[in-house]
Amino acid sequence: MPGTENSARDVRPAQARAPRILCAGIIVLDEVFYVETLPPPDGKVEAKEFFIVNGGCAANAAVTVARLGGRAMLAGPMGSDANGDFVLAALAREKIDCAACQRVPGLATALSAIFIDARGDRTIVTHRDERVAAVIPSDPEALAAAADIVLADNRFPVFVGPICAAARRRGLRIVLDADKRTVVDDPLLRIATHVVFSSECLIATAGCADLAEGLRRVARYTDSFLAVSNGPNDILFLEESLLRRVPVFAIRAVDTLGAGDALHGGFALALAEGRGEAAALRFAAAVAGLKCTRLGGSAGLPTRAEVDAFMAQYDREAAGRRGEAGSGPA
Repeated sequence: MPGTENSARDVRPAQARAPRILCAGIIVLDEVFYVETLPPPDGKVEAKEFFIVNGGCAANAAVTVARLGGRAMLAGPMGSDANGDFVLAALAREKIDCAACQRVPGLATALSAIFIDARGDRTIVTHRDERVAAVIPSDPEALAAAADIVLADNRFPVFVGPICAAARRRGLRIVLDADKRTVVDDPLLRIATHVVFSSECLIATAGCADLAEGLRRVARYTDSFLAVSNGPNDILFLEESLLRRVPVFAIRAVDTLGAGDALHGGFALALAEGRGEAAALRFAAAVAGLKCTRLGGSAGLPTRAEVDAFMAQYDREAAGRRGEAGSGPA
C-alpha cells in the first residue's frame, strides 16, 4: 500500500523561520481503487490496485506545504473513530501540527471511495456526518495568531469562517480553496484576500460556463484576488479587471487525485515566501502537475527539491525549443 512514509525525503529549509501555513477545512480518509475503466451503471469492474490514504482539501494542502518545506498546521473537525486515528497517524509522519484537529466523540470521520481509471480520471463518493460540518473552532484567535498565512477550503464554512475572520483582523493573507459550489455573495469570498476556484466550482457558483466571465461576475461582490484552475488548461486570474493567464506544465497525468489541493498548498506557501500572485500560481501549477504524474493520491505529493528540479528542467527544454526555432532559415 502506498503510504506517506516518504516524508523523510523532504528537503526542508534549514532556517527555523519557514512560513507557518494554517490549513483549515475538511479532513478525509480516502479509499482508492485503481481500475482500467470506470464501472458503468449497474456494472462491475475489478480494481487493479487498492490503498487507503489520508485525504481532504485541507489535509492534502497541509501535506503539500510540509513536503515543500513550510511549517504546516492543520485545523478541522473529525470523528473519534479508527479512521480518524489512521489519518492523524499518517499526518504526524509528515511532521504536520495537528493540535487544532477537533475530534467529536461518537461521530465518524469523513470517508471517500475514489475510483481512478487508466487515463487518470476519477469518480469520488464521499460520506460525512452533517454534525461534523456543524463544529465550530474552539479558539480561532489563537489559531490565527500562530500563522503567517491561512489556507481554508469551503467544505466546512461554519468551522473555517471564524478562523478566516480572526486572520483578517490580524491583517493576514487568506487563501480560499473554492472547491464546493457556493453563491457569488458568499461571505467567505469577501473575507479571503485570495480566492482560487476549481473550474467546476466557478461554473456552478457564477452560473456561467465562460470562466473569464465567471471571475468577473464574482468580482462584483469582492475585492479579493480571483483565479480559477482548469485541469490541463491555463490558470486564469484577474488583475485590475484584466484577464491574465498562467500556462500550466505539459505532463502525462496518471492520477489527478489531490492535484487541486496541491495547487492551493503550493500557492499559499509561495505567497508566504514573498512571490507575487502570477509567480506563485506558476509554482503551484508545477506542484500540481508533478503530483499528477504519480499514483497514490496524497502519497504522490512532491518535495521542494523535486519541484525545483522539475521547473528547471522544463525551463531548459523550453529554452532549447525556442533556440532551435530561432536558428532556422531566414
